[in-house]
Parts: sequence; structure tokens; C-alpha cells
Amino acid sequence: MKPEYEFKTIESAVQHHWAEHKTFEVTEDPSKEKFYCLSMMPYPSGKLHMGHVRNYAIGDMIARYQWMLGKNVLQPMNWDAFGLPAENAAIKNKTHPAQWTYDNIDAMRDQLKSLGFAYDWTHEVTTCDASYYRWEQWFFTKLYEKGLVYRKDSIVNWDPVDQTVLANEQVVDGKGWRSGAPVEKKHIAQWFV
Repeated sequence: MKPEYEFKTIESAVQHHWAEHKTFEVTEDPSKEKFYCLSMMPYPSGKLHMGHVRNYAIGDMIARYQWMLGKNVLQPMNWDAFGLPAENAAIKNKTHPAQWTYDNIDAMRDQLKSLGFAYDWTHEVTTCDASYYRWEQWFFTKLYEKGLVYRKDSIVNWDPVDQTVLANEQVVDGKGWRSGAPVEKKHIAQWFV
């Protein structure tokens, strides 16, 4: 046994094998029970950090466990690529938001692949891609036409630095998770289903 684990050589060879054999690509198989594993869609406003690794390692373990049970597992990676945090980061870095977003997606995809997660990259979705959001808009329009969506004022968590609304989970000890600014309660018109 060698005294050192030569991770660059070994992991690169294994990842090449997975890609060549399309190990994690799902195919239609009516004989197998289906299992869909979708972890939180990351915001591509920077590079991966250990919080991402923790989150996606958990989803990956669940997907691999279901795979070992013989299920037909689809574990895609999607990118939550619309929003002010990405736009603000692009402005701060003096880059066009689309360029910033797609560069970060490319970097994060490479990082995720290097971690060896079992994603089916043939089912990747990017929310700022017109081929995706056109269907969101179509669906919203149908809901609106049926009277199933409405607009009213609502109290939100407002980050005055990022100039964006935060989910409750993004407020930590009364401060914005990204900016660290004290979060304000603000009335803003919102859409509801």
C-alpha cells in the first residue's frame, strides 16, 4: 500500500469512468420504482463554500442510497440564477450580470463534479435561461387567468444592503445572511397563490 493517497490521479480516473459510462444519467425504466432527489438550488453568485458541500453531500447520500435499493434515481443540479444578490455581485465586480452568472455556474459545476456527486448533468436547469422561465411565465399566466393568483401588500424581511427580500431562513440573529445588515420589516406588494 502506498503511504499517500494520490487523490488527483485516482479521483480523476474514477470521474472520467463515471462520465464515459454515463453512470448517473437516468434512463426510462418502467421496471424500477422512480426516485427524484432535488437539493436546494444554489444561487450562482460566487464559488462553492463548505455550506454547499454539507448540503449537497446529504442529498447525494440520499440519492446513492436509493440507487443502491435498485430505484431509478434522478438527481439533477439546477441553478437559482435570477435575483438581486447575483446582480449586485456582478455590479460590485464590474461585470455584466449574465456573464457573472454563467461564469459562476461553470465554476460551480466544475467544483461539484470534482467532489464526485452523482448528478445527472443532462437534466441541468438554469432559471435565467429563457427556455426555462418562459414556462414559468406561461404557468403563472394560466394561474392568473383562472383567478388563482392575487397581489396584496405583505410584510417581508428587507435587506437594506442587498436591496432584496429575504426568506426567514436567510435572517440570522436579525441580520441578513449575506450582507450582515440588520433586517428591516417592510410592506411590499407580493403575488400569492
